[in-house]
Amino acid sequence: MAFLLVASGLVLLVLAGDFLVKGAVALSLRLGVPTLIVSVTIVGFGTSAPEMLIAIQSALEGAPGIALGNVVGSNTANVLLVLGFPALVYTLDTGESDTKRIYLMMLGVSVIFIALAFMGPLHLWHAAVLLGLLAAMLWDNLRSALGARGAPEPDLAELEGIPPDMPGWRMAMYIGAGVVGLPLGAQLMIEGSLIIAARFGLGEEVIGLTLVAIGTSLPELATTTVAALRREADVALGNVIGSNMFNLLAIMGVTSLFGPLPVAPELLHLDLWIMLGASLLLGVFVFSKINMGRLWGFGFLALYAIYMVALLGR
Repeated sequence: MAFLLVASGLVLLVLAGDFLVKGAVALSLRLGVPTLIVSVTIVGFGTSAPEMLIAIQSALEGAPGIALGNVVGSNTANVLLVLGFPALVYTLDTGESDTKRIYLMMLGVSVIFIALAFMGPLHLWHAAVLLGLLAAMLWDNLRSALGARGAPEPDLAELEGIPPDMPGWRMAMYIGAGVVGLPLGAQLMIEGSLIIAARFGLGEEVIGLTLVAIGTSLPELATTTVAALRREADVALGNVIGSNMFNLLAIMGVTSLFGPLPVAPELLHLDLWIMLGASLLLGVFVFSKINMGRLWGFGFLALYAIYMVALLGR
């Protein structure tokens, strides 16, 4: 029954997240916002909506370990799994992407979050710092979007399966379905995860880092895989980078308002550093002309598999 709850919640989260992204991207492209900015903000943030609902629901139900584990685990999965699998299937042309600026922003956000975690438990002042940084990042992206505003870019619309002439009522329907479906899916997945944790004697952090993190990373995985197949490396990288920043700033910022959120010693001593290491590894492709080919994809997936085995064994 517990696994059925998790599976049902996961399906609902993926479908609702997909609807939300489609509606938001259609609206953004109609306004003529460039592909990379849409990928970092709307696509990246939209595919992180499941993590947001999971984190808030976990905090409200007295399971902060799932909230923290979900975010940290999702950020690691976004690099090693979400980029590794598409690269194994089809080479990502990362050498042609220009994501240096937003990548450095993500790296800075990761370092700041780790520093705040060591000053935990996370509470109101942590939330103020994270949400303040989120506001600054959104303002910076808004200025960039207004400065580069032009005609809609059909590649991203095609990538997301969005008709170029999508009517306004359909956009509203997609966004509404996402807003309604996400909290329902989050509730089901949290209930099932807590039952599984109790049954197998697993800690909340381990459940968050593994089962929940992988499940809520599926929207990013789907978007990035299609981006790889269509040679849209900007979308793939922008989706991952935007999602990682949103996870740390928005999700942890909002969830900290429901704190205090204690940070488990295991997260401080290992998992946060694994997350940072994965982010640093991504810099190889951001700052060089190296494409992320099948060998790199295999390496990323192997590292992620080793990490999962280590988590389940502790």
